[in-house]
Amino acid sequence: MMNLITYPILTGHHVGSWRHRDAFFLADGNAVRDMDKPDLFAANYPSARPAAFEPVKLYAALSQHTKNLGFVATATTTYEEPYTLARKFASLDLLSGGRAGWNVVTSSYAGDSLNYGKAEHAPREDRYSHAEEFVEIVSGLWDSWAYDGFPQNKETGRYLDPTEVQELNFRGKHFSVKGPLNVERSPQGKPVLFSAGQSDQGKELAAAWSEAVFGAATSKEVARAEYADIKRRMPKYGRAPDSLRFLPGVCLFIGRTAAEAEEYYQELAELISPVVGVQFLFKLIATDLSGYPVDGPLPQIVGEVAGGTAQRTQIAEMARREGLTIKQTYERVTAAIGNAVMKGTPTQIADEMEDWYRSKACDGFVVVAPAAPRGLNDIVDFVVPELQRRKLFRPDYVGITLRENMGLEIPERQIRGQNGTVGRPGQRVARG
Repeated sequence: MMNLITYPILTGHHVGSWRHRDAFFLADGNAVRDMDKPDLFAANYPSARPAAFEPVKLYAALSQHTKNLGFVATATTTYEEPYTLARKFASLDLLSGGRAGWNVVTSSYAGDSLNYGKAEHAPREDRYSHAEEFVEIVSGLWDSWAYDGFPQNKETGRYLDPTEVQELNFRGKHFSVKGPLNVERSPQGKPVLFSAGQSDQGKELAAAWSEAVFGAATSKEVARAEYADIKRRMPKYGRAPDSLRFLPGVCLFIGRTAAEAEEYYQELAELISPVVGVQFLFKLIATDLSGYPVDGPLPQIVGEVAGGTAQRTQIAEMARREGLTIKQTYERVTAAIGNAVMKGTPTQIADEMEDWYRSKACDGFVVVAPAAPRGLNDIVDFVVPELQRRKLFRPDYVGITLRENMGLEIPERQIRGQNGTVGRPGQRVARG
């Protein structure tokens, strides 16, 4: 069965969606960005994040008013501490009854460093070395307590069982953490680990630890290559490829007819001024386009950047492959912040999603709405029922935890060895 996840930017994912008649507003992130690009900043590019709730606290509140929704929040390994993050997500997992997930990022935006006492953003190699230790520590801290570590037996007076807790005693290049974590184990064992990086280092981190990957792919062919590349790396970490879900983002433009869907797409495209479109593209490919005509070809993209690389490379290759102008390129990527775009009737979109899924380009999708609330309503009301009719998506929730509903195993507790090592997600031992 497919996994379907949505990323609710309540202005919609299209850069022009806040101007559309269906729009309403909320953003999420760690810092205010793009103030050096005033036209893009004023147009409320979704990643500018001028006003945002801290997601774990927001999810803690929402979890008390929902029953089945999973809550996946982004938190960076570059500007957080492992113990604090482990405690925060373990608390959310308990409060939600086992519906939490952590999206592991190393922070691609260089300007974040200035909010955390750093003069400059750390190089990618250092960020991923840091992240590897960070994730190992957090995973180990989540294994501090056995499932039955808190018997709360009033007759014997034993609130907890001292034999069912273990210290971490981690010492590495970047961190030293003793443990144990002061939060009990959740119904799903530990929060589901997500990641999004598709650089070589990002793929290695995903292969070693991730249980779901937010994939970046502008076409089925790109998605198939990324899917295969990440999964082929997993056996060397003792993990089965089917223990990870590869979920590329797709923005769906849905209409009663193909013509209506195309009209919806063009209507939003016309809401983007060339100034905003060029700055948006500059943001994604880290290349100054101010000296180039918008009706001319996208210039060659060269050199390395400190932030993310996968999306930058894919956009450049798409423009070269299809002979797109700068204007055509920004119209394409502004439709979905660089994700793939599917347009048409619910049946046509379901056909395309099924083709990706059966072609091993994905294990499901992060479905995003170009404008809200129309876009998300159309997905739920028209596309999901069609996928259910084809038996590609479950007709109902199958369990109470995020893991159960994603078809992922609840992990057994990893017992720390004498050398202080921690097992990876695919290495299972008897429940303590």
